[in-house]
Amino acid sequence: MAPLISREEALVLGELSDHAAIEDLIERAWRARVERFGDSTDMCSLVNAKSGGCAEDCGFCAQSRYAEADTPLHAMMDPEQILEHARAAEAAGAHRFCMVTQGQGLSRRDFDKVLAGARLVAEHTNLKRCASIGHMSADRAKALREAGVQRVHHNVETAESYYDEVSTTVRYAGRLRTIEAVRDAGLETCVGGILNLGESREQRVEMAFQLAEIDPTSVPINLLNPRPGTKFGDRDYMDPWEAVKWIAIFRLILPEALFRLCGGRVENIAELQTLAVRAGVNGVMMGNFLTTLGNTPEEDRAMFEELGLNVAPQADNGANPRPDNRSGWLEGETPDVVNELLAAERPLESIEVRLWDPSTQLRFRRTRSAPPRPDGAPNRARAGAFSSHSPDLRPTDAIPS
Repeated sequence: MAPLISREEALVLGELSDHAAIEDLIERAWRARVERFGDSTDMCSLVNAKSGGCAEDCGFCAQSRYAEADTPLHAMMDPEQILEHARAAEAAGAHRFCMVTQGQGLSRRDFDKVLAGARLVAEHTNLKRCASIGHMSADRAKALREAGVQRVHHNVETAESYYDEVSTTVRYAGRLRTIEAVRDAGLETCVGGILNLGESREQRVEMAFQLAEIDPTSVPINLLNPRPGTKFGDRDYMDPWEAVKWIAIFRLILPEALFRLCGGRVENIAELQTLAVRAGVNGVMMGNFLTTLGNTPEEDRAMFEELGLNVAPQADNGANPRPDNRSGWLEGETPDVVNELLAAERPLESIEVRLWDPSTQLRFRRTRSAPPRPDGAPNRARAGAFSSHSPDLRPTDAIPS
């Protein structure tokens, strides 16, 4: 469906600062959401199935080998571990489950584990299955579909005009080819990005209309949670009202997409999270994120129930990748950087099965040195910021399977 507002109107709305005017905008976005989705919700939970040592230079990510942040590490989970995390997610009230790995490609061995995990989740739970595993060949996209994966997540991250500030090793055009191949394989697409990376208001509008052209089934909205030792580690959090305003603007530009509020929502939006849901959100990434903590599942469900939305389990919840043009992607034989980093360390302890909890299920490798960033930019941290493994990983209730 076409956007409900023009680029010009979006730019005008982007200038709003009066809270009453933003609340009027939120009500407009709420009506658009209810007209198309009623009281239905689409709640997701993830597992960080493989973490750390990524070869790319994305400026927001502590998993990048170019970051000076302490590196969160664990090798690829076994399929049975993936299943147990999925069972925990289902017990927490999630409708769908996403298997996430670091980097822009997986070795054949690790990809086979994702396929096996997807088959187990399809067989033993009522969850919808999603995967976020970077670039892949058309054959791999088809293999995911045949294993029971229904949706593939692959963000554009930001506006094309700002993209080179975010990453120089992962091409924007390569991301679009991945998304196109996902769709060609008959899989649903999940495509979004991160706000507050330093982009202008005009570039936020640009990103929203670029997403409208892609027309993904699902749009995850992330807000930068600055990680010390990354390129964007010294950024301030986004003003909560500013964040909620942009969620509403994106909803009016993408009226048919399933909106999911994801990383950084606790730190940036805080007590306005329920208002953010009213701004047009269909669901959230329930519980925790890849390397940081979120709300408890009970808090997440309460936000939606407060607005009269249905978070009950659903029998069937209502949504593809191509490699970048660099050697190795098509064959699927990308370097297994995580295992290289872990080889010199003691074996991993067995993972306690619970809803994904990075405060207890990740261990961090202290980064003593990192190669220079390809774009020449320094890594930064806000004054007094904690390191990535320090107590800003707040405790949260974990739901055992």
